[in-house]
Amino acid sequence: MSNNTPTRGPGHFVAPLEETPLVAVDAIKLDERKSNLWIDAWRDMRRRPMFWISAVIILLVIFVAFFPTLFTQVPPNDDCQLANSNGAPTGEHILGFTKQGCDIFSRIVHGTATSLSVGIIVTILTTVLGILFGAFAGFYGGWLDSVLSRAGDIFFSIPYILAAVVIMSVFSAYRNVFVISLAIGIFAWPATARVLRAEILRVKQSDYVMAAQAVGVSNFRILLRHVLPNSIAPVIVVTTISLGAAIVAEATLSFLGVGLPNSTMSWGNDISAAQVDLRTAPQTLIYPSLALSITVLAFIMMGEVIRDALDPKARAQR
Repeated sequence: MSNNTPTRGPGHFVAPLEETPLVAVDAIKLDERKSNLWIDAWRDMRRRPMFWISAVIILLVIFVAFFPTLFTQVPPNDDCQLANSNGAPTGEHILGFTKQGCDIFSRIVHGTATSLSVGIIVTILTTVLGILFGAFAGFYGGWLDSVLSRAGDIFFSIPYILAAVVIMSVFSAYRNVFVISLAIGIFAWPATARVLRAEILRVKQSDYVMAAQAVGVSNFRILLRHVLPNSIAPVIVVTTISLGAAIVAEATLSFLGVGLPNSTMSWGNDISAAQVDLRTAPQTLIYPSLALSITVLAFIMMGEVIRDALDPKARAQR
């Protein structure tokens, strides 16, 4: 009898060997791509046009801030002539002139570094304070959580723009990039702390955290090695959006006259100086406002893309 022929006996049936390919059943697919939260997020982001648009704008703004002379050779302040006050665009001055006769395009290009510096310093300050307060409050809990959370509530109840106005008014003799960044950032961190605290409260209940505690790993090491790295994703989203908000805050303070001194080039100062000429020379207000709006929009768009990419539920709905 052949091996492929089923064997029949009294009360039982033996199937041929070819019909039970155990090797195929037990085979492991080794060619599947590796996957984790960050890899999945990158695969999702790179398929979205909004990510590339915002990334190009952000990289362009950073490049302009570091290398302004590559985009314009016109001095922003040294070549100002009142004869060109609110003048129309010319060959070398593609956006026209301000009321003081300065080149608008040159001032926008050279003011990029100031506005971006304030945004970066504020973001670093709020991120560091938010991580410290949120991580310790969420992980250790108890009285430490109560104290840190109440401190965050106090700062959260104070509008950071209003607080920055008061601080800059008191320290009007020391108005510079670092002082205005401290004035904004010292009251803007509670949002980051709240987001991180909520995420840590969720993550610290995971099995791998309990396993680390069971083998005797110290709480601080668990926080640094296991809990914080798995809780940082929402902070990245908040940080990206906050950078744009910090740039707007600097422009708002300068517009109100309590921000950077007039001798410092920034988009906020140019917008503040141009408001009186809105009817007669609207270009002096429109162009720096466009630079501010496009930059802030790019950071907000990037934050939205990162948020959706790091949310598995949002990825599943698309």
